[in-house]
Amino acid sequence: MEKEMAPTKERWILVFILLITLLVAYWDRVNVSVLLADPKFLADMGIKGQPVQMGLLMTLFLIAYGVANVCLSPIGDYIGPRKAMSLSILLWTIAVALGGLAPTFFVMLLSRVILGVGEGMHWPMQSSFVKNWFPPSERGKANAMWLIGLMGGPALAMPFFTWVIGNWGWRPSFWVLGVLGLIPLALLWFYVTDHPRQHKRVNKAELEYIEAGLKVEAEQEAHMKTETLGERLKSFVGNYRFWLLTLNYFCIASVWWGTMAWLPSYLKAARGFSWAAMGAWSSLPYILGGVSILFFGHLADKLGRRAPFVAVGHIGSALGIYFGAHAPDNMSAALLISVGIASIAVGLPSSWSILQRIVPGKAIGAGAGMMNGLANGGSAFSPVLIGFFIGLTGGYVGGLMFLVGLAVLGAVCMTILSLQKY
Repeated sequence: MEKEMAPTKERWILVFILLITLLVAYWDRVNVSVLLADPKFLADMGIKGQPVQMGLLMTLFLIAYGVANVCLSPIGDYIGPRKAMSLSILLWTIAVALGGLAPTFFVMLLSRVILGVGEGMHWPMQSSFVKNWFPPSERGKANAMWLIGLMGGPALAMPFFTWVIGNWGWRPSFWVLGVLGLIPLALLWFYVTDHPRQHKRVNKAELEYIEAGLKVEAEQEAHMKTETLGERLKSFVGNYRFWLLTLNYFCIASVWWGTMAWLPSYLKAARGFSWAAMGAWSSLPYILGGVSILFFGHLADKLGRRAPFVAVGHIGSALGIYFGAHAPDNMSAALLISVGIASIAVGLPSSWSILQRIVPGKAIGAGAGMMNGLANGGSAFSPVLIGFFIGLTGGYVGGLMFLVGLAVLGAVCMTILSLQKY
């Protein structure tokens, strides 16, 4: 009797490629965070001593990113996720090339907008690939694998770009990004297809396994009543708990993007760390954040309560950033602020779990899009507002206290939901 061939594992190779793509995407985002600590870059761009203009580099990126996420993601439905993601990487390449050549601050801002458009189109395609390639029973694990890039990207990028800029200067950092972008582009174009049936290296056993799971899901969805967008929105927009959760997520995103934009500059300019030490300390929050996501996400599932974990995450963030900003010695300041930033990651998985409980199943797409869009759209102004408070108060403490206030607001929102047993 002929032995059955074991299923191939091409779907897991796909997830690894998605992880590589997200890592490169985050490197493209955060190199300006290190550049804001480089006096030569600030002088060449004419923004030395102008914190509001410095904050605009991240804020304009985030605005373009949010708009593209909503408006351009349907492109993938027409041309497929492989072509759409490849197009987005081409836009990244144009953006970083323009950034490396930028003669003026205006051109640098333009490059950040183009980068935001490209990356905004990229993010939804990650989910499209997982939806097409994985049965529902494996999607949690598949999503967790590529989402590691959220923390791994900044953790690796901060010390790497500190080394590149310190040794070669700020313009070569953009050339490095351009070369790195070719790696996921080649992997996507030559090793990935939109659907497993199109892939030459997927054998019959793996294909049957994937399609059996997708068939069950398709049959379940076929029996669901079709609802209009208005009916779906009506099912949750009148629920004040949804708005408390969205306000909480806005606070999480604001602390996340605000500290990502300003942490290297704070450590170098305000705390006097050396260039190399700044790069090392800038990666610590994201290493700790990755541990926080894995540990507290599992613990929340085990205990069945999630809102208290999000509230504690906000409180830890507020305390860490507050006492770090006022710490007398530099080492304590860096460590406390790192713990504060990592604490905000405690609330990431639990916030999405609470959303899935509050919003009805048929409306989860609309609910997730609204929460993510409003939160990230609002948080786009966090980096430039931090710059405003730095300019207003004459020091970084004012900007950090703005983040402390947001964390306290998030804690209040989630304390209310905690009392309601969420």
